[in-house]
Amino acid sequence: MNKVMFYSRKPLPLEMHKVCIVQKTNLKPVERRVEAIREAGFNSYRLFSDDVYLDMLTDSGVNAMTNGQLGAMMLADEAYAGSMTYKKLSAKLEELFGKKLFLPAHQGRACEHVIAKAFVKAGTLVPMNFIFGTSAAQIELMGGKAIALLDTKGLQKQSDEPFKGDFDEARLEEMLKNEASRIAYVRIEAGTNLIGGQPISMRSMLRAAELCKQYGVISVFDASLFQDNLHFIKTREHPELSIREITRKVADAMDIIYFSARKLGFGRGGVIITNSQEMFVEMEQYVARYEGFPTYGGMSIREMEAIVVGLEETMDEDIVSQGPQFIEYLCNELQKNGIDVITPAGGLGCHLDARKFVPHIPLSQYPAGSLAAAVYIASGARGMERGGIDEPWPDPDKEPFGAMELVRLAVPRRVYTVSQLNYLVDRLIWLKQNASLIGGIRFPEGSNRHFYDRLESIGDWPEKLAAKFREDFHDSL
Repeated sequence: MNKVMFYSRKPLPLEMHKVCIVQKTNLKPVERRVEAIREAGFNSYRLFSDDVYLDMLTDSGVNAMTNGQLGAMMLADEAYAGSMTYKKLSAKLEELFGKKLFLPAHQGRACEHVIAKAFVKAGTLVPMNFIFGTSAAQIELMGGKAIALLDTKGLQKQSDEPFKGDFDEARLEEMLKNEASRIAYVRIEAGTNLIGGQPISMRSMLRAAELCKQYGVISVFDASLFQDNLHFIKTREHPELSIREITRKVADAMDIIYFSARKLGFGRGGVIITNSQEMFVEMEQYVARYEGFPTYGGMSIREMEAIVVGLEETMDEDIVSQGPQFIEYLCNELQKNGIDVITPAGGLGCHLDARKFVPHIPLSQYPAGSLAAAVYIASGARGMERGGIDEPWPDPDKEPFGAMELVRLAVPRRVYTVSQLNYLVDRLIWLKQNASLIGGIRFPEGSNRHFYDRLESIGDWPEKLAAKFREDFHDSL
């Protein structure tokens, strides 16, 4: 990884790429932003992209591809069965992860569906370092139960703990010892999405896999966010190892690996790999049933070609470091200006601590959802609520409320520039100074309370916030 010092000593992330293709974006007036968020039911998922300036909803499927990937897509073998492109991706997966058997799917959620169908039965348990909504939903659909075994340090929002995604290994071992016959598999997530994209250490991953082998339980590794996690292992735990060496050491310990190639590999698809013929056959039937022929599995062949290149690029330290460096820069700039974020800076994006940003909004009025709407009104940036809407709690007056109440500002790779991050910082500083104007939101009577549902503001606080914006910024957007 190149280390560049600036003579001015001001630390800035330095892009290790040049821009070849650009896409126009829009910054609508604040009045239109209020209209748009109302039309969307105060749900950023429902905003249309032409009303969004910085799309920081997710880093899934929105990362910029390289010229190598785009060129590779033109070489795809579109054969219905026995495609050479499938063979090429299979070979790359074996080279990097050491797994010979490969099943494609159209995205990561489809991989979770296939794995749950194959191994989860009614009454079984799936321990994991932390809950992720789609993973838990697939497990529960099959009659199982997902159980979070995160080390308590992971729920400390502000700390200097380098690996907050680690397992509570004593609890994991106790569960494996007492409940092994009921455990479908142990899911190991790197990094840990819902606690702020925080990494898990290689030591904790290897220990979890070792315990699985000791007690005869399948280890399943969700590598969707592994790219950022590789950077943190390299810089915080094992600087003596290369990215390729770290990848292989972790992969060799796991029975099954799956990932969303929308994140790992800069493509659009999903991957399941294993060396177990028995496990492969058990999963293969569900790929054929729900995804398509086992050598394309719902994934575009052209995307397979792009993922081959993207996975190889992921072994480049300059590639895997860029996301974390941009996120760290954004987090540091916000902290310097009194805005609380999840620390240390993790992967995936910068996570605002909503309960500290808007402490006057009760949990029953969804402070993270309210703040996400306010961020959009103030800046045109679309973030994502990570709190009581996305991870519903049964009673807002009882602990835990879903453990976190965050607004995620994802940082898609190679998409936005430092100047755009500086613009966002400026608008968030203004918003923090006017946070008292932000009010709560609620579900309308009779609503299903689903993360894609519509909400409404409590009062006219969006219009008041926009009026203050116009007063302070005059004719500026």
